[in-house]
Amino acid sequence: MKTRLCLSSILASSLFFARETWPVPFQEAPIDGPDAPAPPEVITRSDDGDATLRAVRLDSPLVVDGVLDEAVYRTTKAVSGFIQQDPHEGQPATEETELWVLFDDEHIYVSARCWDSRPELIVANEMRRDNVGLYENDNFAVLFDTFHDGRNAFIFHINPLGGLFDAQLVDENLFNRDWNTVWEAKTGRFEDGWTLEIRVPFKSLRYKGGGPQIWGINARRIVRSKNEFTHITPIPASYGTQGLLKVSSAATLVGLETPASSRNLEVKPYVRGDVTTNLEADPPYSNDVDGDVGFDVKYGVTRGVTFDFTYNTDFAQVEVDEQQVNLTRFNLFYPEKREFFLEGQGIFNFGIEGGRGALPPDNAPVVFFSRKVGLEESQAIPIVAGGRLSGRVGDYSLGLLQIRTDDFAPAEALATDFSVLRLKRDVFERSNVGVILTRRAPSSGGDGDNLVYGLDTDLNLAQDLRVNAFWARSDTPGLGTDDQAYRARMNFASDRYGVQLERMVVEDDFNPEIGFLSRENFERGFALLRFSPRPGIWGIRKASFNGSFDYITDTAGTLETRIGKASALLDYENSDQMEITYSRNLEYLPEPFEIYPGIVLPIATYEFSDVRYRYKLGPHRRVSGDLFYQIGSFYSGDRTAVGYRGRIEILTRLSLEPGLEFNWVNLEEGDFSTSLVTARVNHMMSPRLFLSALGQYNSAADSLETNVRLRWEFQPGSDLYVVYTDGRDTMNGLSGLEGPDRGSGFPELLNRSFVVKLTRLFRF
Repeated sequence: MKTRLCLSSILASSLFFARETWPVPFQEAPIDGPDAPAPPEVITRSDDGDATLRAVRLDSPLVVDGVLDEAVYRTTKAVSGFIQQDPHEGQPATEETELWVLFDDEHIYVSARCWDSRPELIVANEMRRDNVGLYENDNFAVLFDTFHDGRNAFIFHINPLGGLFDAQLVDENLFNRDWNTVWEAKTGRFEDGWTLEIRVPFKSLRYKGGGPQIWGINARRIVRSKNEFTHITPIPASYGTQGLLKVSSAATLVGLETPASSRNLEVKPYVRGDVTTNLEADPPYSNDVDGDVGFDVKYGVTRGVTFDFTYNTDFAQVEVDEQQVNLTRFNLFYPEKREFFLEGQGIFNFGIEGGRGALPPDNAPVVFFSRKVGLEESQAIPIVAGGRLSGRVGDYSLGLLQIRTDDFAPAEALATDFSVLRLKRDVFERSNVGVILTRRAPSSGGDGDNLVYGLDTDLNLAQDLRVNAFWARSDTPGLGTDDQAYRARMNFASDRYGVQLERMVVEDDFNPEIGFLSRENFERGFALLRFSPRPGIWGIRKASFNGSFDYITDTAGTLETRIGKASALLDYENSDQMEITYSRNLEYLPEPFEIYPGIVLPIATYEFSDVRYRYKLGPHRRVSGDLFYQIGSFYSGDRTAVGYRGRIEILTRLSLEPGLEFNWVNLEEGDFSTSLVTARVNHMMSPRLFLSALGQYNSAADSLETNVRLRWEFQPGSDLYVVYTDGRDTMNGLSGLEGPDRGSGFPELLNRSFVVKLTRLFRF
């Protein structure tokens, strides 16, 4: 008899499991590091640089304004002595940073004074909430390891303009920048640098219990004019830009006391009004006025486990996907952007290695891919309700998800239940093992249920050595028994040398219907060698020379893909990069492949090679980003490609982010070209108020899209969104883009919407 999952049984058993630990006050464990500093000292260090910090209790709440003028900054010593990770590992920072860790009954505070000998060179041009551009600025980040397990953490970033970025870290390598919580931060300037104050409510964090606490803590400062990365404790240079994620190297924080108890209940209702036009619907409609209401609830079952419930879920405020040009026969991957699915995402990841460095394209299956819930061929399917239980219980990480979608005739979608169970167990110092079970009922074929279950492990065997493996199996009515997928991967990544080895198999009938497969029915072997010296000449900070070999067959042993690559990458002291890559490919097409409308490549084995040049302009420049040029043979002919994706700073709070990609392909079967042009204009009025407009033209899809979004976080956790979107068909417009026979006049409207959405957060 097949396993059956339902929301009530999953949540009932899990709530009982979680509450077995509630309420249990946290008992202080021995300090893993230097002895606690005795007042008035706030830091002690060991000979190897490890540190223990002392948090200081405030008599009254701190006014968070970015100006360090309160008496506590004069009467309390600051933490200092930050240590370089890059460019000179283990050396003292060249710019001083003073840090204070403070708390009261409801909040933890982090304040810093960032001295800079060249304040005129401070890079600060981004204010959008959670935008990765903040990382390209001068910035300061603090990490809280609230369970003091050396694995999981909450991270808060701020730049000199006050731009905010928060993230959740799982197992020291799965970084979820889309996690959001309630917190406040302000910055200020002084003659020799900049200052900051951060206030995080204890309600916004998860930890073991109330009372005296021992946490892990680290802080990182980036000085972009020097491309210098510094932390409280030593971080190996081999971790590169992800050094802050090494939770196991964080300092120890003592002296902190958290609230004994709290209901920790959040309710976030929304109201939405919209006007929509869809000329592709059956029947088509124009200027249809509609509206809706719904809500999300978040409840802290324990200090470490949270239950989320959503009713009549709405994602009208989500930015449209950025389009891609696909010249392969495999599926494209588009990231999740919907807030409900982004939070807690790291717990549900299965068989995925995060960690350091660029990983090669590996075609690995994704067992749970949340975009399969509530989306069908780019059409939104109504979500009736859903629940999620996630968090930590002792050495276990727990994730449970149940979503119910409604019937939706335009997409021929039936009412469906989506269920996911994820459980991981910490083993050794920085490793874990886990299980997963997913269920879609009914399956996409409408007959019975689709089940997937699997085991995975992520083993950190040494500082630079990681082994990652998984095995999964699916059960789908009507499919055969070749339904397994498995992978084993070894990654050694020191600063100077790197080795990657992988073996992966995805059988023909493996079918994760709440997952993602870019490629089916294959076996893969992969190897990579890297040598990365630091020459210290000609302005070069680091050089990386890579060689890799990718060998893919179908499960019967027929060779389908073989890729050999050699590349050289130069990292300059000023943060520019230059890279050249040579690739030699073999591709067997087991069936005819329509690479472009009307152009079909026949069944055959093709060998081709190309060279790709890339130059990255560093973020300190007013014009920054990646430029590339690629030329070489391609299937039965040749291909030339050029492109640019980056940022142009017009004013401090106004920027343009263009994206250009052009391909010219000449084949024996026919010639074609593609054009992908995107342009995003950003106007940042404040860290919590910005206007963004995205325009996209894709010649391969004959589409022109516009998306304009205003987001105002009028108070932490509460937002007003105003969104305009339209899509047009260029087949019937824009004469001459692909030849004289490709339409005339202005692009034809296909769909259009104007949405106003208001959310309000209530915390109890």
